[in-house]
Amino acid sequence: MLSLYNTMTRQKQEFTPLDPPFVGVYVCGPTVYGHSHLGHGKSYVSFDVLLRYLRYLDYKVRYVQNITDVGHLTDDADSGEDKLQKQAKLEKLEPMEIAEKYTASYFHDMDTLGNLRPDISPRATGHIPEQIELIKTLFEKGHAYQAGGNVYFDVSSFPDYGKLSGRIGDDQKSGTRVCVADDKRDPRDFALWLEASRDHILKWNSPWGWGYPGWHLECSAMAMRYLGETIDIHGGGLENSFPHHECEIAQSTAATGKEFVRYWMHNNMVTVDGRKMGKSLGNFTLLRDLFQRWDPMVVRLYILRSHYRSPLDFSDEGLAGAKSGLERLLSLRSRLGDPEAGAPARAVLELVRETEKDFRKSMDDDLNTPGALAALFEFVRAGNILLEGNTSEADKQCMAVLLDRLATEVLGVELTSESSGGSSEDLCRILGGLRGYLRKNRLFQEADKLRDDLAEAGFSVRDLPGGVSEVTPDI
Repeated sequence: MLSLYNTMTRQKQEFTPLDPPFVGVYVCGPTVYGHSHLGHGKSYVSFDVLLRYLRYLDYKVRYVQNITDVGHLTDDADSGEDKLQKQAKLEKLEPMEIAEKYTASYFHDMDTLGNLRPDISPRATGHIPEQIELIKTLFEKGHAYQAGGNVYFDVSSFPDYGKLSGRIGDDQKSGTRVCVADDKRDPRDFALWLEASRDHILKWNSPWGWGYPGWHLECSAMAMRYLGETIDIHGGGLENSFPHHECEIAQSTAATGKEFVRYWMHNNMVTVDGRKMGKSLGNFTLLRDLFQRWDPMVVRLYILRSHYRSPLDFSDEGLAGAKSGLERLLSLRSRLGDPEAGAPARAVLELVRETEKDFRKSMDDDLNTPGALAALFEFVRAGNILLEGNTSEADKQCMAVLLDRLATEVLGVELTSESSGGSSEDLCRILGGLRGYLRKNRLFQEADKLRDDLAEAGFSVRDLPGGVSEVTPDI
């Protein structure tokens, strides 16, 4: 039986959805003002495995992962500049151009890592009406107040504030990190709606004047819009437990009177020399750069070798170890081929049963992917020994089915030759289409980098009329 660590209760709990077999999962998505780094990869691979394993267990999952394209300020609280608007000034683009550019980049990186697309990827800017209605409800129930053009949540009206993160008293005060707005009744109060200055581009009309929603508000509005007032699982990075998720709980529960989330899941961070990897610290490694040096499946396996609640310290040695592990999996899978059905030998059946049993035991224990991988590598060792003896085509098929089901379907590690690339002609066609897409969307810097990288790799690029690019290998 699957058990998950619930941050709210601080213990592992048996997972029982509200309305089985249906499961609603909401995961905080990216703020799209830059390319994704390895920290994003760890987070979204972790929740991709959750999604895959729930479906492996025959749950009917609706997976919602938002796109934050407004309201996330540079101090992660209630002051500072909108991150998209700031980046737009740097790149001399419209904020929505920034959102489109980096949303496309994000999905490309996640696809490359082997993550399944969310069932719904709502954008904050597309759900302003829902956010305004949520604020109205909070006013009606006495949990919100207006101060000029700003609207704040009254934390004193919600006694359970701080329960998720365990922060109480002064630990909750936003003023411990930034200057507290002088129009708040209490430093702990957080913004539901902020007045927009004259030069603020991202703004909407509301009952409280022209402005934009607070960062915390969007997730409550979108989660409840698509998953109902009580959702099964809410995931996100450990750093979001306070204040972001704490504020989500307060405003959602205050509005509905119901439990907002039944299981809170938080993944730990990627570190570099013991410090969190992040853009603000300048110590991040972009996924797109990692993919230039390492097979994306190596990067995925590297992430899976650490538990989602444990930190992952970035190192080339760790990636090299993951590469070796991937090669072992690929080697066995290539020996199995694509045989026809039949009756496998008893020894093969026993190996398959024990492997799946051990794999599930680890995964049922709060998605213990290191333990699950250990079961698979033991299967590789034993499988290679069996293949040295007299094995039938049915034996090979039985082993191949297990490896595809557990390694690829559940853990998302592609092992078949078809998944690792097609013909040279197919590759050239895809790369040409990608450069054409970048040019058509005015992503000229990225298009030029792709051209230069292809030249270094021995390919010629010719741009044709109509925004089409032709890629051919140098002879």
